[in-house]
Amino acid sequence: MAPPAAATSREKTTGSQQDAPALQEAEVRGPERAQPARGRMTKARLFRLWLVLGSVFMILLIIVYWDSAGAAHFYLHTSFSRPHTGPPLPTPGPDRDRELTADSDVDEFLDKFLSAGVKQSDFPRKETEQPPAPGSMEESVRGYDWSPRDARRSPDQGRQQAERRSVLRGFCANSSLAFPTKERAFDDIPNSELSHLIVDDRHGAIYCYVPKVACTNWKRVMIVLSGSLLHRGAPYRDPLRIPREHVHNASAHLTFNKFWRRYGKLSRHLMKVKLKKYTKFLFVRDPFVRLISAFRSKFELENEEFYRKFAVPMLRLYANHTSLPASAREAFRAGLKVSFANFIQYLLDPHTEKLAPFNEHWRQVYRLCHPCQIDYDFVGKLETLDEDAAQLLQLLQVDRQLRFPPSYRNRTASSWEEDWFAKIPLAWRQQLYKLYEADFVLFGYPKPENLLRD
Repeated sequence: MAPPAAATSREKTTGSQQDAPALQEAEVRGPERAQPARGRMTKARLFRLWLVLGSVFMILLIIVYWDSAGAAHFYLHTSFSRPHTGPPLPTPGPDRDRELTADSDVDEFLDKFLSAGVKQSDFPRKETEQPPAPGSMEESVRGYDWSPRDARRSPDQGRQQAERRSVLRGFCANSSLAFPTKERAFDDIPNSELSHLIVDDRHGAIYCYVPKVACTNWKRVMIVLSGSLLHRGAPYRDPLRIPREHVHNASAHLTFNKFWRRYGKLSRHLMKVKLKKYTKFLFVRDPFVRLISAFRSKFELENEEFYRKFAVPMLRLYANHTSLPASAREAFRAGLKVSFANFIQYLLDPHTEKLAPFNEHWRQVYRLCHPCQIDYDFVGKLETLDEDAAQLLQLLQVDRQLRFPPSYRNRTASSWEEDWFAKIPLAWRQQLYKLYEADFVLFGYPKPENLLRD
């Protein structure tokens, strides 16, 4: 009989020999179970990686496409991004229709993408605007002319546009003309100074509006083109059916200063894309005549807002009135009105703009529209409004869709300048010219020598 210790040893040896296959099997099965788990983790990581890479790729693709397509309706600009110096303006036709149809799917997607979250204003509609009664004060000051026009494009208009743009570009590049903000880059313009640039993505147009230069009717045109203003769910089709008070409502227009709120950090990039691809236009006017027009409409008519904000301080500072009525109506009845000389004093006073920038109605055009930072495709003038409007609508290829509304006669004529400035001291006139010199020079208006010398 074997000793107990030896028996125990043999049992352990026998047990070890019996357990060895089981241990080996467990060792084999362990990796087999681990491998599927590791495989599942690897697939999940790969899926997440591909998802991230795919998202980045799509973002880059959108940005690249946006650059090349101009954000929306790029087909409008491939044929005439600089249309004024080349062949005659294009006209719609069958080929044009086929081109638009071919791109319609892309444009429909971009329209939905760009207009997501864009709110269209819906105001109650009034009947077509009518002028005030003949002989009224407003009729006398504004000078309505509601007769239809049939302005035709003359052969020389293309050359005229080329000359206007050449003068503008030349003086922007010429160091002999210096004025504030001339040298700054577009990126340095504050958003608050981009509020006059109205964008129409449907037709690829950007309009810089200048108050007292037919801007009410050009805003009406932009509302019709963009479809931004609705009445009972339908956009306006006739510019003259849009009430004046709605035309100047900021919510009726998409302007560059709103881009930051809508597009965030992409806003400046999108502005530059649109500026590169879209047709950019503005309308200007003789600077001194524009000042006279602004004075007449804001201070010769009862305007409560302008009375409280501007007339009261002018009367106190430059007319020595200490006690003034609370309303424009009462002031007019008492014969208390701002004179043109008071207005000029206000403009020349160095303290005026320390309190606030010039109001848009008398702010210089170069400060409203930044012509040395933005390469405008079309420079219209109030002096040739009918011809320029017809040419521009043809350029935008909307001349069959609408006509520029009949508007005011140019009652504030350049021939009136001498009468208006007759009682203004020579030194003031010279200072005023220096204040608005850039607008005279950039837009090709002659220096009013007769007003600047004895």
